[in-house]
Amino acid sequence: MSEQTFGQKAVGLSFNPSNLSDVDMVKRGFAEQIDILHELRQHSEDPEVKRLCSVAITETQTAQMWAVKALTWKS
Repeated sequence: MSEQTFGQKAVGLSFNPSNLSDVDMVKRGFAEQIDILHELRQHSEDPEVKRLCSVAITETQTAQMWAVKALTWKS
């Protein structure tokens, strides 16, 4: 496996103990969004844009965790 992107690391892409395809798909989608925000944050000179990207990345990670919880919920 090649080195993971920032987004893949941020969502814990390699952590999927149940090996569920839906969890992998959701994590990959969120990782892509985080990578876009991370790229913008790295290339922006505007401190407010950097801050907003950081907040958005954090909130995206939170949404990803809740989505995985929903996918793995056992009634």
